[in-house]
Amino acid sequence: MTAHLSAQGATVSPVQEIKDLNCHSPHPVEMDDVERLQQKILSTEKAQRMAEFFSLLGDTNRLRIISVLAIQELCVCDLAAILDMSESAVSHQLRALRALRLVRYHKRGRKVFYHLQDNHVLNLYKSVAEHLEETDSDS
Repeated sequence: MTAHLSAQGATVSPVQEIKDLNCHSPHPVEMDDVERLQQKILSTEKAQRMAEFFSLLGDTNRLRIISVLAIQELCVCDLAAILDMSESAVSHQLRALRALRLVRYHKRGRKVFYHLQDNHVLNLYKSVAEHLEETDSDS
């Protein structure tokens, strides 16, 4: 929330703005909750970074690459064969995944092997996959 100028020209805090709302029963504003939660809310900067992260995961091919790398590390040529994609297309997607530190690589001889960056990525992938497999009756 942005601060606004009052009639007297002084700045008004977001909490004060909420106090000034005309909330009547049965829905009064719980000021203790508002103030406590305002201290814990996700910052705009972090929310932007998370949005970019999730936007990157909005690509079918990137998710398919992650699904394979969740099982085992592979080189680009093997990934391309498994996913029925060109090596160039796989490399392009891997660059995007590396940019957000979702995957990393190591060289073995002339081949470059990719794997998930860490368990956070694996756990995120598994959680989403599990969530999508749940049926409505599970809730």
